[in-house]
Amino acid sequence: MKIVQALRTEGDPVIADARDALRRRIAAVRARSLAIAAPLGAEDQCVQSMPDASPTKWHLAHTSWFFETVVLQPHEPGYRVHDARYAFLFNSYYESLGPRHPRPQRGLLTRPTHDEVQAYRRHVDAALLAFVVRADAATWAAAAPLIELGLQHEQQHQELMLTDVKHLLSLNPLRPAYAATAPDGIALHPAAIADGPMRWVDRADGIVQIGAADGPAFAFDNERPRHRVLLPAHRIAERPVSCADYLEFMADGGYRRPELWLSDGWAAVQSEAWRAPLYWSEAEPAGWQVHGLQGLRPLRLHEPVCHLSFYEAAAYAAWAGARLPTEAEWESAAAQGLLTATGEVWEWTRSSYDPYPGFEPLSGAVAEYNGKFMIGQLVLRGGSCATPRGHARPSYRNFFPPGARWQFSGLRLARDAG
Repeated sequence: MKIVQALRTEGDPVIADARDALRRRIAAVRARSLAIAAPLGAEDQCVQSMPDASPTKWHLAHTSWFFETVVLQPHEPGYRVHDARYAFLFNSYYESLGPRHPRPQRGLLTRPTHDEVQAYRRHVDAALLAFVVRADAATWAAAAPLIELGLQHEQQHQELMLTDVKHLLSLNPLRPAYAATAPDGIALHPAAIADGPMRWVDRADGIVQIGAADGPAFAFDNERPRHRVLLPAHRIAERPVSCADYLEFMADGGYRRPELWLSDGWAAVQSEAWRAPLYWSEAEPAGWQVHGLQGLRPLRLHEPVCHLSFYEAAAYAAWAGARLPTEAEWESAAAQGLLTATGEVWEWTRSSYDPYPGFEPLSGAVAEYNGKFMIGQLVLRGGSCATPRGHARPSYRNFFPPGARWQFSGLRLARDAG
């Protein structure tokens, strides 16, 4: 990482500049989390709408716990935790760091209060910013990568804060809006994409390299190592599938035709009574409407369709005489600038979330960050409108179980050549 490479000797002005830059970045990332929470009342921030979602207050506390536990406690001599009880409340899934409160019960944590969580954040921020200034070179070299991981981790939670509160407010009969405008660096809904017939990019067969390259730029451990993949000739759609496209699938009985669906997907259609993407509703005379972060609004036909499960994405692809791309097809095309409208919705791929050849998890407690989830998940690529600007990249691997719908997840089509 650039920060670590720059830190060679104490007293070097390059080191001071690197530390100042990191202090500014810490302040900016931490402030954005508070900006995302700002439109919400204390009541909004405490409720958990389903086991897969977390209350906003929990996100704010957990990201502080991460810095406290992974950076400050091991590396700052004499650091005193803000409240020893918080380790149990705000540990997410790190077995090596002790027991934790059950995930489905995070909405029961009315205490600590909203104000106490804000005080916790202030305590951690002050200690972290002071640590960046005074850590000696050896300590800094060990801690700087963990600080960067913590910032990237907090950016992931910033997107989760938005998707989780969107789900929460959708269950309120008043259908309230989260906010009229977005905090800096994110958007509240996908931007419109080009209209008209689907255009395709033809790709010849050959060997491509995917994954994050070694070097100073940040990447999660699941993006490495960079490796070669043999791709057969194929075609990949230039743009994602739009809401207008998806309405044609629905009008043609897409949710009533079992031949289009994977077995587990068809079971979900039946058990969950799916008839449209999540948050869509139809009412006369308004027609299709969507609950979004700005409240209930008419369906925008030229936005990418989103809030689809993998099952819905695969069924649409089958209906369209196509398939979902593999993550290698997607990444190689995106890295060459061949795809448009990336970053508006996460795009399901047909790739299982597996380790790359030669994958090595991080060391220490953060070894549990990604590798332990490499089973039963599907890879999504590209980023979404709610992903903080600058956080995603072509090699970024997001992952969810195939039935997940509450994320900003859509699809792009692919076909075999010929």
